[in-house]
Amino acid sequence: MPYNKFEEYNIQVTDDVKARYKSIIEDLGEDTNRDGLIKTPERASKAMQFLTQGYNQDAAEILKSAMFKESYNEMVIVKDIELYSLCEHHILPFFGKAHIAYIPNGHIVGLSKIPRIVDVFARRLQVQERLTEQILECINNTLKPEGVAVVIEASHMCMMMRGVQKQNSTTTTSGFRGAFKNIETRTEFLKLISENLS
Repeated sequence: MPYNKFEEYNIQVTDDVKARYKSIIEDLGEDTNRDGLIKTPERASKAMQFLTQGYNQDAAEILKSAMFKESYNEMVIVKDIELYSLCEHHILPFFGKAHIAYIPNGHIVGLSKIPRIVDVFARRLQVQERLTEQILECINNTLKPEGVAVVIEASHMCMMMRGVQKQNSTTTTSGFRGAFKNIETRTEFLKLISENLS
């Protein structure tokens, strides 16, 4: 059976970005007509659309699509959520893990929706601080739980392969709302995820 791969991209955007990538590669001194680079502008155009598809997605609607009434009111944690994003300063990747908790207030959400909203916000030009806040506020405003906690630990290629070139550095950001402002609740959450943090 032949290999069939289906991906949908905006033709106009693909052609426009492809032309720009072709110009950039040529300005850098490369020959876009050589075998290895003939299709590179198109591939790069499609890759960039994939990596920024979050602009066309609504994280709140994703959560609302799987909210269920439940009486459970203890902490729910989804940890080790891989994330890949692009630093908006150099358009280089940063990647790592998110750990997210919430305490339900009459509603729970389908567990798969939490990693989905991480992807929605990560697949944009980002800074880690804003990414943390956007995930936090989306869950807080949509689910309206008793509390929300988000911790992200990531490595940034803009610090590793250029600039200061610190290959072993990581950045940790956190945000807390509601019940997680309470030191005991926050400590419980941090203890439960501490084995994942370096």
